[in-house]
Amino acid sequence: MTAEPKETEPTQWTLQMLLDLFDAEPAGENRFTVQTGIAGVDERQVVEGTQIVGAAIVAAAKRFPDKSIRSAHAVFARAVMVGPPVELDIDVISEGRSTATAVVAASQNGKRCITITVFSDVPSGDVIRHHLPRPEVAGPADSHVSHMPMIGRELRLVDVVDVNSPDEVGPPEVYAWLHYDPIPSRDDLAKALIAYFTGHLGISTTMRAHEGIGTAQAHLTVSTAPMTVTVSFHEPVRWDGWILYSHESTQVGSGMSYVRGAVHTEQGELIASFSQDALIRPLRTTDTNISAHSRL
Repeated sequence: MTAEPKETEPTQWTLQMLLDLFDAEPAGENRFTVQTGIAGVDERQVVEGTQIVGAAIVAAAKRFPDKSIRSAHAVFARAVMVGPPVELDIDVISEGRSTATAVVAASQNGKRCITITVFSDVPSGDVIRHHLPRPEVAGPADSHVSHMPMIGRELRLVDVVDVNSPDEVGPPEVYAWLHYDPIPSRDDLAKALIAYFTGHLGISTTMRAHEGIGTAQAHLTVSTAPMTVTVSFHEPVRWDGWILYSHESTQVGSGMSYVRGAVHTEQGELIASFSQDALIRPLRTTDTNISAHSRL
């Protein structure tokens, strides 16, 4: 009697796996290679665009080892799929003693998918200094635990039980506490990790203000996708304990939404600012030859 084959359990994402995926490997002059990882638990085969942004930040940091990455602006033109590696080609626009600028083109199977403009510099002493204060919101202990499947990451949302629900309505703001273990000691990996989460809750933030619409409907009745992400890093990017991502949707209409945000440490230091443009449109009922799990 032949034994029935056992169903294999899906591989569990871990924070260390994500950090390893960020760590782009040199593959020639001004070229790096990154792996894409494993399929999501929802069986979607699309790689998070900000995962590739994180890898581009690391690649640029390796290309400009005497400088610090200060900003990255990404445009997501085509979906990156789980499986084939991604090639990062660095086009150096300028490289001086104090600053450097490059455009990183991320390609898969010979097709360009994402472009990331990266600015780096040698930080200097202060002439003047101020920063946006951390919002006066509930702390991690008084926030709602939100399940995001990754070992080594905890997520808690302020005043939001289910960020994807079309029935939970509130102002177009979402405050998310993140806790990572381990916290990267390398500056480039820490910045990659900060950038990674900047695209996760923007669309949910926009939808929260509108009854009957939520990200639970994404790819089913509503077409959604992040189209650009910009992140600026404020020196130094160091933290311990929890960090707070603040999201504010300032406009939605004509099929696009705009969200701006900030990242503070639990102690109140501002370590990054970010923005996102995202697509929110009716799902087409014709010409849908791209399978749902592969849509951007």
